[in-house]
Amino acid sequence: QFLITQEFCENANAAKDRRSKICVVGTAAMRAVETVVSTDGHVKPREGWTNLFIFPPYEFKFADALVTNFTMPYSTLLMMTAAFGGYERIMEVYELAIKEKYRFGAYGDAMMII
Repeated sequence: QFLITQEFCENANAAKDRRSKICVVGTAAMRAVETVVSTDGHVKPREGWTNLFIFPPYEFKFADALVTNFTMPYSTLLMMTAAFGGYERIMEVYELAIKEKYRFGAYGDAMMII
């Protein structure tokens, strides 16, 4: 379930029109944004549910960067992260994270993909 407000859309669309970089924080937020982005590249206000399932290959339409936790290996959230950051690169990062004993899950270590 998500809520994309008119205020968010106005701010985010104005930033996009200025060619500012857009960073989405969290995989749930990314699903919501990708659900409401229209063919003109702008987000539209909406409240509801999404059944959008993002996995490689996927062409993201709005965000330029993503901040996300190191989600659990083999999870659907990892699939979305790999779709955004590139499968091979994200798998390399996860191998390093496991080797270095990063914390996985909702309150674990995080990464920014640009």
